[in-house]
Amino acid sequence: MVWGKQITRHTLWSDLLAALTGAIIVLPQGVAYALIAGLPPEYGLYTAIIIPIIAGLFGSSHHLISGPAAAISIVVLSVVSSVVPPDSAEFIPAVLTLAVLTGLIQLGLGIARMGALVNFISHTVVIGFTAGAAIVIATSQVKYVLGIHVAAGSSFLETWQTLFSQRDSINTYSLAIAFITIISTLLIKKVNKRLPAMLIGMLAGSLACWMLQGAAHDVPMVGALPGKLPQFALPDFSAQTLSALLSGAIALAILGLVEAVSISRAIAIRSGQRIDGNQEFIGQGLSNLVGGFFSCFPGSGSFTRTGVNYESGAKTPLTAVFTALMLVLIVLFTPQITAYLPLPAMGGGILLIAWNLIDTHHIHQILHSNKQEASVLLVTFASTLLIELEFAIYLGVLVSIIIYLKRTSTPMIMEVAPKSFEHGTDLRSISRFQLKECPQLKILRIDGSIFFGAADHIQKTLLAVKTDDGRHNQILINCAGINFIDVTGAEMLLHETKRLQNAGGQLSFCNLKNTVRDELEANGYLKKLGEDNFYATVDSALSALIPQLDNSCCQTCTKRVFRQCPKTD
Repeated sequence: MVWGKQITRHTLWSDLLAALTGAIIVLPQGVAYALIAGLPPEYGLYTAIIIPIIAGLFGSSHHLISGPAAAISIVVLSVVSSVVPPDSAEFIPAVLTLAVLTGLIQLGLGIARMGALVNFISHTVVIGFTAGAAIVIATSQVKYVLGIHVAAGSSFLETWQTLFSQRDSINTYSLAIAFITIISTLLIKKVNKRLPAMLIGMLAGSLACWMLQGAAHDVPMVGALPGKLPQFALPDFSAQTLSALLSGAIALAILGLVEAVSISRAIAIRSGQRIDGNQEFIGQGLSNLVGGFFSCFPGSGSFTRTGVNYESGAKTPLTAVFTALMLVLIVLFTPQITAYLPLPAMGGGILLIAWNLIDTHHIHQILHSNKQEASVLLVTFASTLLIELEFAIYLGVLVSIIIYLKRTSTPMIMEVAPKSFEHGTDLRSISRFQLKECPQLKILRIDGSIFFGAADHIQKTLLAVKTDDGRHNQILINCAGINFIDVTGAEMLLHETKRLQNAGGQLSFCNLKNTVRDELEANGYLKKLGEDNFYATVDSALSALIPQLDNSCCQTCTKRVFRQCPKTD
């Protein structure tokens, strides 16, 4: 614990005050997220007690607050309900098993120092998945808001079919309580953003329920907490359950790590702290692993609670410890705090949480700026609504990787020519700047690596290059934009070199990066391609190649494309 040396009387006081604010915020959220995950409300508080302590002590961020999270909670319900019914006795042990599996995967990735793994999950996939999950979360709560019974485990489409078919059975009391909760929460946020708006909104909903005598009109309540601390609970480690939950655990592990590391980095930009991704993996993994044995469902970082934690002046991860201790006191001494909380009020609060999960700004930006990114966003979003959530993550990642591979397999190849000679030969696009080009020498710039996926595209381009007289005389490749050349790419270049030589031409290279040259030399391809065909700069290449051109053509050419061109009468 590097931060342990930073603890002073001042930091302890700051952490304690921040913890007080955090406890007020996490109380309604913990209950809400437990309901989203299909669990009794106390499991949300258990998760908000155990997981933040371990994640805070063993992670790298000073401000990250982990625990129950909205998107994670809905994935938990989706994964486990596909294995066992939500209202069965096997549901909770399966949830705990999922937490342990998720923690083991995250811990293993951290120990293996795979912290860079999150970089392969594009921001667009996360935005699309989160938006879709928000719709699914909202859908799961509409039944409480409208007072309509929907069978447990119903899919997104099944839920809306049931709601539509029973629209005449709407409980106006439930709807009124949810409406009052939502309006109260929004008003409090508008008046003072520092106040616990969600908690006050739910209190307003509870008061409205009491005044309307909601209990007498079939308005259901959340119910009292059991008044005991998280108990040691043994998950279901049967081979059948482990096998059934493994794919979901992998998806949860990845999603949880992406959320935690992204939130940590976002806050670190403001705090000036350096985040160790591998250590964050370890912290998240240990928290879920241990939490699975103490009545916790899988958790991750919370952007809301982390942001409030930082804004409240927290200095060290001890804030998470203090917050957990305050929740312990609430669970032990005020278990009746949720007894009079109506489910429609909780549903109204969750609808607001779901709305806040939708990143409308970036969604609008993606849809109007990049067609490929927009397709990734829409595919991920639609799959989140229509298929099991863990597979929606996989599908979004797969589509983004396919698009990336498609993009890298067709690197930009442009014909270039000198635009100026002020500071050496400045090569620019012929088509963009309407430049003169040599009738005998073609210069191509390749912006992308020459690897197995791009070799065919580059070869087709080289085959299509012809000089003004219809022959392949000389081709010079400007390699400044090439980061690596694999064996397949090198073989393709060797084939093209021989083909041009047989046609009386030549394939040459300039501006090759030293690291790429070293790789070619190590695997023997530099010698095969001909070391004499590689030039350090454009000017050195032109100085060597232009004298090899057909002099009679040069004498009749009036373009003088290159500085090295022979003077004509």
